[in-house]
Amino acid sequence: MTATHWLFGDQLGPHFLRPGEEVGQIGPVVMIEARSVFRRRRFHRAKAHLVLSAMRHRAAELGDRVRYVRAETYREGLLQAVGNGPVTVHHPTSHAALRLVSALPQVRVLPARGFLLSHGAFRTWADQGGGGRLRQEDFYHWSRRELDLLMDQGAPAGGTWNHDHANREPPPRGAHGLGVPSPYRPREDAIDEEVRADLDRWEREEGIAFVGRDGPRCFPADRRQALAALHRFVDQRLAGFGPYEDAMLAADPVMSHSLLSASLNLGLLDPAECVTAAEAAWREGRAPINSVEGFVRQIAGWREYVWHLYWYFGDDYRHSNAMGHHKPIPGWFLELDADAVNARCLATVLAQVRDTGWTHHIPRLMVLGSLALQRGWDPLEVTDWFHRCFVDGYDWVMLPNVIGMSQYADGGRMTTKPYTSGGAYLHRMSDLCTGCAYRPACRTGEHACPYTTGYWAFTQRHRSLLAANHRTSRAVQGLDRLNDLGETLRTDRQWDETAP
Repeated sequence: MTATHWLFGDQLGPHFLRPGEEVGQIGPVVMIEARSVFRRRRFHRAKAHLVLSAMRHRAAELGDRVRYVRAETYREGLLQAVGNGPVTVHHPTSHAALRLVSALPQVRVLPARGFLLSHGAFRTWADQGGGGRLRQEDFYHWSRRELDLLMDQGAPAGGTWNHDHANREPPPRGAHGLGVPSPYRPREDAIDEEVRADLDRWEREEGIAFVGRDGPRCFPADRRQALAALHRFVDQRLAGFGPYEDAMLAADPVMSHSLLSASLNLGLLDPAECVTAAEAAWREGRAPINSVEGFVRQIAGWREYVWHLYWYFGDDYRHSNAMGHHKPIPGWFLELDADAVNARCLATVLAQVRDTGWTHHIPRLMVLGSLALQRGWDPLEVTDWFHRCFVDGYDWVMLPNVIGMSQYADGGRMTTKPYTSGGAYLHRMSDLCTGCAYRPACRTGEHACPYTTGYWAFTQRHRSLLAANHRTSRAVQGLDRLNDLGETLRTDRQWDETAP
């Protein structure tokens, strides 16, 4: 009997078919739309829309070769589709999904797809250092060598591995946007109308709840759209990506970012084709090395690193809480209630998430994540919030990004220091302080910046840990020079009671 091949909702590109089936006859395929996924978590409405639209678009492409099942659970859907017949599936992207497929006797798990390096190759690299020092920069150098990516005769193209010196510019003074061509935006179709009607019915009749707004779909839902988005970025936006990749502008949330993460994480794009296209743009003189290196770093350095750490650290990693943070996330943040917030940076970013389910990596880390870290919110709750509220959020994505990078809950297994700052950083790297009710330099008084008071309160609360780290010891020295520390801490406590 020919085994049926199971495609999860984040395995939607041609590279997730069985080996040998990318070209020629495709065997039987099953896709399962499990309602229980949406009952368990209160997802962003735009995310639910995108995932369902992408799954249904893929089913339409496969036609009569696929059995598309709508069921309460994956187990029920699989039983309905194939009974006890043999099934193959590529390695899922979460611990929970892997446990599920591994417990089903008729399912054979094939190697993971959608990434550049194998689990075995990463483990060999990680174990060589005893598993103790797993730094992203080291991994990035190794991965580029392994993949011969952006390399010239064994040396990094352009003469250096890292072009951060050219890629951390503040936004142009007085600018409201970068003036670059707009990103690719898809058009909705009849499938999107059906998805939106189903989501409305689920909310109305089945008690399934969402957060955020479901406006016109902003991200690709099929392979053709994803390729169009990739080509538009490489051809028209990549050249200007590097210098301002860490900058923020209130009126231009997209800047020169690729917006490809959702397509990559749905499996509509393969990371190899993305980095290959970017390298070709540099070699053909269509994009500068700093922009290309910055983009390659995001995929071959960071995305790949996060994927492998998720599996290397294991499922218990999610319970890391080295900072001892246990405060619950307040309701206004859970509800994406940007209107409840006075701090312009936070209100702007929270509104972006509410309206689109997306904002780029610096608002995630230095506005949203930094606030959570300063306030001492429970890191597992924060991880779940990012997972639910971002269109590109999955367990494997958010667990290392939030537990390790953003909240430093692993105590430094992944990064060398906590990532948080006062208002001065936000003022330097954005226009978000302009017109704000608060002042980035103020620690006390009615104009005290919540991020500035929060930074010093966080430093005081964790001074022993920070003093012992050479990358943060200067912050503790600065703390000892404050002559208004007591008033700063009292000012900071008000943000535990109300939105900043």
